[in-house]
Parts: sequence; C-alpha cells; structure tokens
Amino acid sequence: MKHGWLILAAAGLLVARTLGAQPVPPPPPAPPAPPVVLAQMEVFSGGGYLGVGVGEINAERMKALKLKEERGAEITRVEPDSPAAKAGLKAGDVVLEYNGQRVESAQQFSRMVRETPEGRQVRLLISRDGNTQTVTATLGARKMMGMSRADQERLQEQMKKLQERLGDLRVQIPDVPQVFTAIRSGGLGIEAESLNDQLAQYFGVKEGVLVRRVLKDTPAEKAGLKAGDVIVKVDGTPVNEPQDITRQLRNLREKRTFPLTVVRDRKEMTVQVTIEPARRPSAGRSAGPRLVAGEERL
Repeated sequence: MKHGWLILAAAGLLVARTLGAQPVPPPPPAPPAPPVVLAQMEVFSGGGYLGVGVGEINAERMKALKLKEERGAEITRVEPDSPAAKAGLKAGDVVLEYNGQRVESAQQFSRMVRETPEGRQVRLLISRDGNTQTVTATLGARKMMGMSRADQERLQEQMKKLQERLGDLRVQIPDVPQVFTAIRSGGLGIEAESLNDQLAQYFGVKEGVLVRRVLKDTPAEKAGLKAGDVIVKVDGTPVNEPQDITRQLRNLREKRTFPLTVVRDRKEMTVQVTIEPARRPSAGRSAGPRLVAGEERL
C-alpha cells in the first residue's frame, strides 16, 4: 500500500511537470498601425474621371498591402456613385496596370486617367489583400473645381498681361491648361501648378510653383499667401513642381513652423508658415477620408 501511494505521487508530479512544460500560446498579433496622415494632393482638370483618391506606395505600405514590389497606386478612398464605385473598387486596392500598361506611381496613374477621354472603358489590374484581379470601369466626365471670384479675376488679369507681353515676341501660346493641384499637407491649403517657360518669364523666375488659389482659414492664408504668388523655396529648398512641395513638407516631419520663399510682383519675399504635425487616427475611430503623402483625386 505504501508503494502504491509513492507510485501515485510520482505520477502526479510527472503530470504536473508535463503540463507546466507546455508552451504558452503566443498572443495574437497586434493590428498594424494606421498610416500617418501626411499630405493630400488633388488634381482637377478636363479628361476622364474615375472617382478615387490615390497615394504613393512606400516600403511600409508595400508590406501592409502584401505587395511584391514597391510600385503602383494605392486607392485611399472611393467616392460614392462614381465610376470606381460602380466597378467595385475599394479603399486599399492597389492599381498595378492601367489598360495593360504597368503603373509605377500614383502620379503616373493620375496622368493616365486624365489623358483618357470620358466615356472610355478601361481595364485595371489591381492587388487586393495580396491577390490580383482585373476590373473594368467606364470613365465619367471630370468636373472643374470652382475658384473664388477674386482669384479668378486676379488670374485672368495676369494671363491677359502675359498674352500682351508675349504677343510682341510673335510666338503662339497654347491655352493655359486648367489643371489645379491642391496641396493640403498638414493643412497647408493651396492649389498650385508647375510653371512653363512663358509663365516663368512673366513672373520673373527661373523655376517655382504658381499658387492658383489659397483656401480659406488655412496656414497658407494666415501666412499671407495670395493667388499669383510663385513659391520658389520651402524651408530653404528650391521647388519646381507641386510634388516637390509635398515631398519637402513630408521631410519636415514634426517641424511646425518653416520659411516659405515666394515671388510676388517680381519681388522675392519670405513668409513663415505654421502647420499642425501629422497625427495618427485613434484606434477604432474612423478618420474620414484618409490622406496619404502625394494623394491625388482622379
């Protein structure tokens, strides 16, 4: 009987050690952090309209979206009742090909859409959750974004003077394309476009970005920017395209106040602009339309 108790005790000890040696199951993986809200860039022009916001792909987004390459255009939002919505596109899809042509960036994709006539049917090769599929959409007509009357009058007067001055040179100037790139990085709040040679000559600069409109109650307005200003430097770095401004603002990271060098009436001046640092959306809350670095609305 004594030996029986010893056997039972030994068996119990063995079971306890065996159970104690079992590995503790690993905790569930933490959900990926939401992307940092960095910048928005919107494009308004004639041509095809798809009804999506798109952003550039970086290494972090490539991993989060299960992509094999760091390329493509991420769809950040789909506008209701748009050609994209009717085609079944969703936020988080990544456009890899447009009508069989490889898509390297959101900027390239936006140009492809703008250069496609309205009513044209297009094929999009997309990646969704790491799997590729093809969707077909019929582009609609792009609507122009209105400008304030004061901005319109100011720009019309400038364009008229430009035509008069360059008329003496006996050169034919094509109509100024109605393409507005709105940069709202951290709430900067301007609509701008690149300068061609004629515009650069008129404004008296070699390079820069023309401000077409200053949105109300924005850091740009508070800093005193006006339609017709030409931005030549952001924090001391020369800029030549709207994308350069977006890129430079992204590099500022948490820097809230920085100098902006502009040319107004052929005179260079510097203004101080203050923007809010980028914030992450709170977990479990909708942040509304997600704005990503270099986002364009198509």
